[in-house]
Amino acid sequence: MALPPLPSQIVEFNCKVMEEKLKSLDLKVNHHDDNIRFLKSEINAIEDACIDLAIELGNYHSSAAAVANNDTTAQEAEQRTIQSILDQEKTAAAIICQMNVRYHESASKMPLMKNILGFVATLGKVNDDNLSRLLAEYLGRDNMIALVCKTSDGVNGLEKYDKDGIIDKSSGIHGLCRSVGKFLDGRFTVFCLENLRPFSGDVNIDDPQRRLILHRPRLPGGECPPGFLGFAVNMIHLDRAHLSCLTASGHGLRETLFYSLFSHLQVYKTRADIQRALPLINDGAVSLDGGILKPNGSFCLGDSKNLEVKFPVSIEVSSSPENIVEMEEQIKLKNWQKERLLEDMRREEDLLKQVKELYSKQKQELTDYLTRPELTQTPHDSPTIPSPATPGSNPFGAKSSQKRRH
Repeated sequence: MALPPLPSQIVEFNCKVMEEKLKSLDLKVNHHDDNIRFLKSEINAIEDACIDLAIELGNYHSSAAAVANNDTTAQEAEQRTIQSILDQEKTAAAIICQMNVRYHESASKMPLMKNILGFVATLGKVNDDNLSRLLAEYLGRDNMIALVCKTSDGVNGLEKYDKDGIIDKSSGIHGLCRSVGKFLDGRFTVFCLENLRPFSGDVNIDDPQRRLILHRPRLPGGECPPGFLGFAVNMIHLDRAHLSCLTASGHGLRETLFYSLFSHLQVYKTRADIQRALPLINDGAVSLDGGILKPNGSFCLGDSKNLEVKFPVSIEVSSSPENIVEMEEQIKLKNWQKERLLEDMRREEDLLKQVKELYSKQKQELTDYLTRPELTQTPHDSPTIPSPATPGSNPFGAKSSQKRRH
């Protein structure tokens, strides 16, 4: 025999109780999800810090080895780069460089020369000769010997034109060439700092080098791809004088010039590391064994070029042994912190799994309740289920006693 339908007030009350349980469980799911996201962000931050420390340690050891095996000073390395620019005859860079070297006193008073900050190759250093060659090959000779002007007025002063758009060979850099008995052959590249679109993110103000805060590539599990060493833009070392060079809007060389040249170019140990990380590379990559992946997705194969103009190699040891010991201790501490966070995350994931199971069970119970026969059947002779109870009404729908009319 079928059970009579339950009064609607009871059905609504039971449904409300079960729905409240579902809401409570849903809040717990969101709570554990938020905790897991927070823990992941903390773990990622620790991993980033460890990578930075590892890179700095690597720089220290490679610099120390270079100092032990090489007597070349930073000044000598700069002079070698300048000489390599002078060897690029009939280029704007060679002519400007010659003016600075041979006619420094008179050249420093020329408005044209005052606005020229230098050349791409002379405005930054790297700590490894192999990296210097690699980045120079990536940029190409024209970019390496490109002039860098502070303002657009400096760029406009380099070249004048007549009413037909023909270059006036008697003014600007062309007139300067004539004055020293040189001739400029072909085009040349000029960067204007104030016209370059600067990096839109944040700069690490606690870093003496003011490196850019860039998001490292991440595998689906959240870890960095194997062999990833960093971003090329942050591997350029700036001298103190160049660090203080800012545009009118307050942006430095790294945020303007070098970011426009390298963007998010990634540096890896090997070509195989680049291949494995391909889905995570958007703006190209290079590897220390000679691999070059351009931002358009094309690979540069074959033997590496022996470029004449490279970045100077700074082989000065930037950190003291005491700092190195401290960095090694920091890595140990951060690895310990990471293990603790991983344990916390595993607990949160277990709790999340339990709550999701309870949520699914509670949802199924609500569905089963709403499909019970005594709730769905509506026999013709059954009494009409009254509307939901209102304050002061009889929640069970009992009829109040009435006096009979006589």
